[in-house]
Amino acid sequence: MNLSICGLGYVGSVTAGCMAKAGHTVIGVDTNEDKVRMIREGAAPVIEEGLTALMQEVTREGQLTATTDINMAVAQSNATMVAVGTPSRANGSLGRALRNSTRPHTVIIRSTVLPGTCRNTLIPILQESAGRKLDDSFGVCYNPEFMREGSSVSDFYTPPFTIIGRDDEHHGSVVAALYSSVNAPLERTSVEVSEMLKYACNAFHAVKVTFANEIGDFAAEHKVDGREVMRLLCLDRKLNISPSYLRPGFAFGGSCLPKDLRAILHRAKQADLELPLLGSILQSNEEQLQRGLEMVYSSGKNRVGMLGLTFKSGTDDLRESPYVTLAETLVGKGYKVRIHDDNVSMARLVGANAAYINSHLPHITRLLAPVEEVMNHADLLVVCNNTPQYQQAVKYCRPDQQIIDLAGLPAMEPVVQNRVRGIAW
Repeated sequence: MNLSICGLGYVGSVTAGCMAKAGHTVIGVDTNEDKVRMIREGAAPVIEEGLTALMQEVTREGQLTATTDINMAVAQSNATMVAVGTPSRANGSLGRALRNSTRPHTVIIRSTVLPGTCRNTLIPILQESAGRKLDDSFGVCYNPEFMREGSSVSDFYTPPFTIIGRDDEHHGSVVAALYSSVNAPLERTSVEVSEMLKYACNAFHAVKVTFANEIGDFAAEHKVDGREVMRLLCLDRKLNISPSYLRPGFAFGGSCLPKDLRAILHRAKQADLELPLLGSILQSNEEQLQRGLEMVYSSGKNRVGMLGLTFKSGTDDLRESPYVTLAETLVGKGYKVRIHDDNVSMARLVGANAAYINSHLPHITRLLAPVEEVMNHADLLVVCNNTPQYQQAVKYCRPDQQIIDLAGLPAMEPVVQNRVRGIAW
């Protein structure tokens, strides 16, 4: 493919060299004449392991050149990748370069931008300056990069995945063709999801660094080697280093997480040890609970049916269940609540479990009802546990019923899905 790349910084220059090595004919574009000259001479404009040798090879073979003339570069390209820090200005220039071109062209935004930027800012700039509307011959995709400075050449060839945000399958396929030699899973998604993903990844990386540091600080306070603790923690690929607990949803609860987190924070306070990340978790969890309550309040409905009460499916543990708090708050505010949970039977609850529910929902017996009664009672249905029984029940809800999904139900038929509000989706 003939590809032009606007912006020859870390991302642009590495991408240009690697794309050229993959067999594409690449024209780098930058307003900085020194960067353009360096690439033409086979030099790397940034310091990255392996990049200088790569640049020498691809420029010698004629696969990569560079220019300050964006009009010439676009005229010779099937696709243009934008890899600059301020893509709005670049897209104005790019749009003008496309104005006189009638050949098919795919614009690929690679700069890191907040969700909604492509659709609300960049695409309008492109369309106005190019004098063209998006169609099969003119499209925009978002293609985030996952390269780390210092190892970006290696990361280009072995990424965790290749992400293509697209509205049009044809233009998505153009971008996919650029990565045909890269051995990594390729995922096509919406433009907005692909924009958000880069921020989610970097935020998660920052959280991991901070979490490891705070665990290390707490461990050191107790004369424990935090490095060994985290080494062993990472051996758990079932829960710790895995998709477990990494799905948006409602607040956490149960007998372990809140209790153990409070124990750490209490001991840290005794030791005058600041743990800002760990210290914010319970507050964040409370905010998610309040978010669920606000969804109920804003529905305007008073007759509420709850499907599930335990803190997660497959257990009868009600201790610190956020759904118990949800029910307790709604009952206290005068909502008419009915609850179904097959795992909750007052006759079977004993010990701390029974004491907890009796102190928070002392009238729980009159709230519990068969699932059919809950469905008939509710104008607003709150799904708390994602079980096959509740998935099936929701499919047959009344046309006038609203549904709040706190559990992550699978996609339903449109006639039902249109009435479902997810807490984080």
